[in-house]
Amino acid sequence: MWEYIVKRVITEGEYIASSGATVRAAASHFCISKSTVHKDVTERLAEIDINLYEEVKKVLSKNLSERHIRGGMATKNKYENMKKH
Repeated sequence: MWEYIVKRVITEGEYIASSGATVRAAASHFCISKSTVHKDVTERLAEIDINLYEEVKKVLSKNLSERHIRGGMATKNKYENMKKH
């Protein structure tokens, strides 16, 4: 694997593990696509650093289980803001 990809994958993994960021937030932070981040942390990271992969996997599982709650809150906030205006 190319060295710059390995560095990118490790940097993304460390960011997600330390901040609890979603794939979308990490993609925005690093100015790359969500697809790239997802492939990096779910496939490539397992080959590079298994311990970091396990940490990231826990964060992503937590984010997945909370996704419906965040979506509901976003919708609620949207309609509350529409009432104000």
